[in-house]
Amino acid sequence: MVFHEVEAKSALNRVPGSSPMPFSWTVNPYRGCSHACRYCFARNTHTYLDLDAGADFDSQIVVKVNVGAVLRRELRRPSWAREPVAMGTNTDPYQRAEGRYRLMPGVIRALREAGTPLSVLTKGTVLARDLPELAAAARDVPVGLGVSIALLDREVQGRLEPGTPSPQARLDLVRRIADAGLDCGVMVAPVLPFLTDSAEALDAVLARVREAGASGVSVLPLHLRPGTREWFLEWLAREYPALLPRYERLYRRGAYADPGYRKALSARVRPLLRAHGLDRGSGVQRSATDDGVAAGRVAQAGFPASGVARQAPPAEHLAAPVVEQLTLL
Repeated sequence: MVFHEVEAKSALNRVPGSSPMPFSWTVNPYRGCSHACRYCFARNTHTYLDLDAGADFDSQIVVKVNVGAVLRRELRRPSWAREPVAMGTNTDPYQRAEGRYRLMPGVIRALREAGTPLSVLTKGTVLARDLPELAAAARDVPVGLGVSIALLDREVQGRLEPGTPSPQARLDLVRRIADAGLDCGVMVAPVLPFLTDSAEALDAVLARVREAGASGVSVLPLHLRPGTREWFLEWLAREYPALLPRYERLYRRGAYADPGYRKALSARVRPLLRAHGLDRGSGVQRSATDDGVAAGRVAQAGFPASGVARQAPPAEHLAAPVVEQLTLL
């Protein structure tokens, strides 16, 4: 794994007005992600760096070493309207590199001091390190926290998300967030057709999530954007070859699963959410996604539905990259 340390010219990224996301700004301390999730929707953004959406996305990590200082400067502008800022919308801010670079404490402090609501969606248990910072921020501004837990099967998880903490470690993180007095939503996403979408599998995940203290849950099916689609289907052909024709039929219309499948998944999920008391909760409002599956979003600050965001990736402008070919279009 290679970490490319760069000096960022900007930290705040404007979300296009056409986006359905409940926030207008994002901050991405890293590009690329060591979680190496086969299904990651952000993979194609690495091609803007003249790197590939597969192995390079997993192993060539761009680190914006000055992101906290740049963000603080941008938040001081008189024009800043203190709109919510989301993190974890492109790549995970608490991936492996954060244990070394410690960029997020500076980002959280800058947002708090500027009176700016913030949200974080992560698979990374490094977030536990920053719970005191997040709890302090929550006394001054709305803070939304979300943890992504797609499945419980450790063997499948190890092949599908080889760089992530175990499902149990992420459940423990949910508990630690709740014990710190903060609401924590959980993204059960992506649900993988014919692999993790049975009523039994979903019931087991929701039971564990509820036990861990989640305040709400979003359940979302896999979608396969260009870049991700090729990488995921290559993995599927190797690991579960019998399923490849079924996926090709299910996703024949594009990135989103066939509407009939989405409707059936929605019907399967709704009673499970009700049974576990996860269709409502403190700090969580109900909404529906385009995929027709019940979803919860943390109020006001919100956390993003990773895997359904459709906006074009933000075009951060980097200066003086360590590796010359790391330039953004």
